[in-house]
This record gives sequence, structure tokens and C-alpha cells, in this order.
Amino acid sequence: MNKYEEKLALKKEFERPYYEKGVKYLAGVDEVGRGPLAGPVVTACVVLPKDFDVLGVDDSKKVSEKKREKLYDEILDRAICYGIGMEDNKVIDEINILNATKSAMAKAIKNADDMLYAKTGERIDFVLFDAMEIKEVDKPQQSIIKGDAKSLAIAAASIVAKVTRDRMMVDYDETYPGYGFSSNKGYGTKAHYEGISKLGVTPIHRMTFLKNLKGE
Repeated sequence: MNKYEEKLALKKEFERPYYEKGVKYLAGVDEVGRGPLAGPVVTACVVLPKDFDVLGVDDSKKVSEKKREKLYDEILDRAICYGIGMEDNKVIDEINILNATKSAMAKAIKNADDMLYAKTGERIDFVLFDAMEIKEVDKPQQSIIKGDAKSLAIAAASIVAKVTRDRMMVDYDETYPGYGFSSNKGYGTKAHYEGISKLGVTPIHRMTFLKNLKGE
């Protein structure tokens, strides 16, 4: 057994008790983009089949960009259902990043749930979050610390969310050149701060994240 097969086996073993308790559709939810100065927070909800055997699905931060792109396609192709949810910078500024993340996650779960219902007439019956709880989501749920390293479904969701957001930021780089969005994805790199200094803020910047720049 190579390291990828071993990681897959460990993630499946982590989820096995849920299936043994009668869970049929186990969803994993994760987010990307809580820390950047610009762009949306993006979340994904994924339900995988029990026989999912694609190797390399892991916390998106541990997977190369090239590999993530390949896994993204394989996950969406094999998933029983999936959903994307997001909130833009204006919502983040209005209700704060934590609440915006929770709102985006609730949207992702609803979108996945609706896809599942359209296909099977059934609903997601348990949700695993990566270090998050959303009481507004009326489903049995559990918050898993470092969930994207332990749960296959959460890891899959982390990859789907990451690729979705990265592609958006590459597009934004064309709309708003000069900030390095295609490479920094909206995070506060030197090139990004230099862009703000030279060009000012864009319509996708999170003003509540830029308070420290106001005196400069």
C-alpha cells in the first residue's frame, strides 16, 4: 500500500462509523478565502459514494495546483451530489467574515441537498464541518478539528472550494490588473499591497480588512 492508498484508507476509516450508524448520505463541507483582502469566501459541500477510490484527495493546501485541478474534475464526476456557496466582499464587510462563511456554507449545503433530492428524492442526513458548527442548518452535524486531513468528504470539499475560488481570482486579475490576483488570490502579498498603494482599492476589496491602510 503506497502513501496515497494509505491516506485514502485512513480517511474512509474515519467516516466508517457514520455509515455503520445508518447514515446514507454523508456530506463534507469546507471553505476557502477567509483571510484574503479581496474576493469572496467560497464554500463547497460534497457527498461521495462509499466506493470512491480516487487517490490524492487531501486538504487542498497540501495538494499542488495541477493536482487540485485534476482532482476537482474527478470529484465532481464521481460525487453523488455537490454544492457551491459563496458570499462576496460586500457581505463580508456587512456581517463579518465568520458569519459570511457560515452563510456561504449553508448555501453550499442547500445546493448539494437540492441536487441530491432531484436525483434520488432523498436528503443529506449528516454533515461534517471542518472546525465549524452552523446551528441554522437543520441537519445532524459534527465539527471536526483538522477535518480536511481526516475526512474524505471534507477534503474533497476543500479541493472543490479552492479550485472554484482560484479560478475566480484569475478572472478578477484580468478585470483588475496590477494587484497580482492570479498569483496571490487576493491575499496580502507585497505585490498586492503595492497595487493598492498605486491604484487604490477595487470593487472586490474587503474594506474591513483594509482598515490598517487608511492612515498610509
